[in-house]
Amino acid sequence: MRLNRRQTLAAALAAGTAASLPAMLRAQAAVPAASSAGAPEFLTPFEHASLMLTLGGQRILVDPVGDAGQYAAAGTPTAVLVTHEHGDHFDPDTLAAIVTEGVALVVNPAVAEKLPEDLRARATVMANGDSGEVAGIPIEAVPAYNITPERMQYHPQGRDNGYVLTSPDHGRIYIAGDTEATPEFRAQADIAVAFVPMNLPYTMEVDQAVEGVAEMAPRMVIPYHHKGSDPAEFAEKLQATGAGTEVVIVDWYPASDNPTGE
Repeated sequence: MRLNRRQTLAAALAAGTAASLPAMLRAQAAVPAASSAGAPEFLTPFEHASLMLTLGGQRILVDPVGDAGQYAAAGTPTAVLVTHEHGDHFDPDTLAAIVTEGVALVVNPAVAEKLPEDLRARATVMANGDSGEVAGIPIEAVPAYNITPERMQYHPQGRDNGYVLTSPDHGRIYIAGDTEATPEFRAQADIAVAFVPMNLPYTMEVDQAVEGVAEMAPRMVIPYHHKGSDPAEFAEKLQATGAGTEVVIVDWYPASDNPTGE
C-alpha cells in the first residue's frame, strides 16, 4: 500500500494480552492496522532535518539551517540543539540570528570548535554519553555514526550526537541525527517517538532502518532526513514485520511533489 504525502500509516498493538508482553515479543504479537492519526501536536517540521518540539511549554529547536525567519515565525526557542557539523544541520549564521540572549545552545564537541567566539562561550557542549537538562527537560547525548565501511567517512564513531529528550507529557523522544542502525540505536529503550533518518549514502537505506526500528520498538516513528528514500516504503516494510510501532509520515520537503523529496 502506498501513502500520499502527509498521510500516515500505523501498526497498532493487538488488544488484550499483547500490551502486557515484553517489547521484543510485542512486535511479534502486534496486529498491523491502518490509522488516520496525524503528526504529534508538539512537532513543528521545517525541512529535511530541522524541527521544533514544544514540550512542557518549552520550544526546543533542532538543527536549524537556512532562513532564520522561518524559525522566528514558529516562536522564539527556549533552546537549540545541534547534532553535528554538516551544512544541512549546522549553519553558524542561522544560529547567530536565533540564539539570542536567554536561548540555550547545546552542541557536540566538533561543532563547538566551529562556533563563532560569542556563541562558543554560551554553548553547552555534550559528548556521547553525557546527560543533563535543557529548558528543564532531561537530555541525553547518544552516539550517531556510520557502520557500513563505505559510509564511515561521513559520520565517524564518537564525533556526532543524537539526542533523547524526556518529556513529562510525551515520554522519551529520540532524535537520531545522522546515523545508521548502530548497536546504540537498536538498544534505545522505552522510546515514545523516534525521528529516524534514511537517505544514502549518508545514513541508512530503508531496509536497515526497518530492521533497526523493529528491534528498538518505539511506540511511534517519524521518518525524517529521508531525501531520496520513500517513507511510504519504510512504513509498508515495517508493517510487514509485525512491529507494533505507529509510523507517521510528515512532509519534510514542501517544495517538492515527490514523496522522496527529490
